[in-house]
Amino acid sequence: MVFSSSSLLSLPILPSIFHVLPTSDPPYKLLQTHPSLTLLSKCKSMQNLKQVHAHIIKSGLHNTHFALSKLVEFCAVSPFGDLSYALLVFQSIENPNQIIWNTIIRGFSLSSKPIQAVEFYVLMLLSGVEPNSYTFPFLLKSCAKFAASHEGKQIHGHVLKLGLDSDAFVHTSLINMYAQNGELDNARLVFDKSSFRDVVSFTALITGYVSRGCMDDARHLFDEIPVRDVVSWNAMISGYAQSGRFEEALALFSEMRKANVSPNESTMVVVLSACAQSGSLELGKWVGSWIENRGLGSNLRLVNGLIDMYAKCGALDTARGLFDGLQQRDVISWNVLTVGMAVAMVATTAA
Repeated sequence: MVFSSSSLLSLPILPSIFHVLPTSDPPYKLLQTHPSLTLLSKCKSMQNLKQVHAHIIKSGLHNTHFALSKLVEFCAVSPFGDLSYALLVFQSIENPNQIIWNTIIRGFSLSSKPIQAVEFYVLMLLSGVEPNSYTFPFLLKSCAKFAASHEGKQIHGHVLKLGLDSDAFVHTSLINMYAQNGELDNARLVFDKSSFRDVVSFTALITGYVSRGCMDDARHLFDEIPVRDVVSWNAMISGYAQSGRFEEALALFSEMRKANVSPNESTMVVVLSACAQSGSLELGKWVGSWIENRGLGSNLRLVNGLIDMYAKCGALDTARGLFDGLQQRDVISWNVLTVGMAVAMVATTAA
């Protein structure tokens, strides 16, 4: 939906209290229900946003940090936004508050230039605004994305100085940062020194071990988790499959079922791949029934996995039938059928 200028101008403007003057501080509830901010929450494009922005300026809302934070948030974080426009709005703010700084840092952490999140963090400190527990997860994610271990360690020092290392999200982000940068000893040190350990922090370290092929270390840690969720099971099963240990991946999946943990789409994609590589046709058929019983027969990712499994297990007619039944096919659909048939032909020739 595109807002026309007439629809914006015909908005039901409340009394003059809603024309915000500089240095004023209207009640939060009045700002929250302002028509312009209601429209902002419904924006689906930058064209919409710019129209709402104009209305915000006209009503004087641009004098409030609350409205400006909402503008920056849409532009920096929304899939319909534009980070460069968020930066323009940010630079127009005389004294950005903590929320606005965190939002622009978050925006850059999600962008193709995550290093700028760290640069803005430095500017935040120089401006005299103190970071909080919401600042650091995005910063540490940025350090992981561009392999900035040195900057990550400096940020870790700030976390300790502010006493935020006990925050659950900061703690897990530190483990992720070190693990993704290949510093597993430091990741383990952060994990071991904390009294706060939940399934998320366990899984973060397990994923780090898996990414470096340290499957035995990952398994020992996995076995220590008091209560495992589907994400932790998936991390371990996927690790075995990526390491070529397909039988162990399928054995762990069997344990997962016995533990009454419901698998999800990601679980089944990995299990199908392991079935394909190990020739486990019967388990693959069970996964096919699971997919059908849950009405997921149109899920291309799962069907591609089934085609791959059936083809590599020698059930070419079944694989071809699934392929022919697809309403939409992607490159992977063609590849798994072609490769699967080639593998089956080689196996037949060898026999």
